[in-house]
Amino acid sequence: MGIVQICKGEYFWLEPKNAFENFQEPDIGLIALAFLQGSFAYGGWNFLNYVTEELVDPYKNLPRAIFISIPLVTFVYVFANVAYVTAMSPQELLASNAVAVTFGEKLLGVMAWIMPISVALSTFGGVNGSLFTSSRLFFAGAREGHLPSVLAMIHVKRCTPIPALLFTCISTLLMLVTSDMYTLINYVGFINYLFYGVTVAGQIVLRWKKPDIPRPIKINLLFPIIYLLFWAFLLVFSLWSEPVVCGIGLAIMLTGVPVYFLGVYWQHKPKCFSDFIELLTLVSQKMCVVVYPEDREKGGSH
Repeated sequence: MGIVQICKGEYFWLEPKNAFENFQEPDIGLIALAFLQGSFAYGGWNFLNYVTEELVDPYKNLPRAIFISIPLVTFVYVFANVAYVTAMSPQELLASNAVAVTFGEKLLGVMAWIMPISVALSTFGGVNGSLFTSSRLFFAGAREGHLPSVLAMIHVKRCTPIPALLFTCISTLLMLVTSDMYTLINYVGFINYLFYGVTVAGQIVLRWKKPDIPRPIKINLLFPIIYLLFWAFLLVFSLWSEPVVCGIGLAIMLTGVPVYFLGVYWQHKPKCFSDFIELLTLVSQKMCVVVYPEDREKGGSH
């Protein structure tokens, strides 16, 4: 549709003199927030890292998946936006709550229903990827002893981490109390990039402190350094531009501190507390029909 529009001569907002026209006073904080929200479209780049245990030949397929998917998503995302501005002015883009739907209504006529269905299908695809990978975070955390042990259990037949999936579902429902989608993206984006930066910095530190450990997938240090510079710009100016939103995001993250002290740091718990956790674990096992992976391999059960 975008190509058809351009062939018709509808490219007013793509011309350099119009494309870079300011509609509000430029602000470094708003630019940082724009990057933060725009990068949300590329948020799946790190998902496969969570499920490397379940990948076939991860040392080959993990880099391959990233090298193929990121250029492909970039191509689709950029050209979709090019198509939008052939039919809508920047003011219309900002005023629309669903840009793709408005785009379809302007160009597709009676077939405009295709756009909301396509958006819904895309959303389901994103949710499927998020559920598949995010639950593995809780699964791995429980396996390391940082979360209740029941989250480290899998279904006796299907081998899926049912308790971790249910925990992901409950956490997601709690997030939906926020009605403003963009505020939620800012919460998630700010915290995500905070952890991305710490992770990438950790890679640099390990390369320096432990240069001889096995590294099946290795890249030039220039890439993480460039990423850290971009990360620092993004976080500092996002925090400066939206201190309340970013502060709330940090507060949500810090709710994990008392959980850590209660569940991990506090070693000598009262017997009544341990008995309650054990009973809760047993009930959860029976409800979800799950066992530890080791028990399933041995053919036993609790």
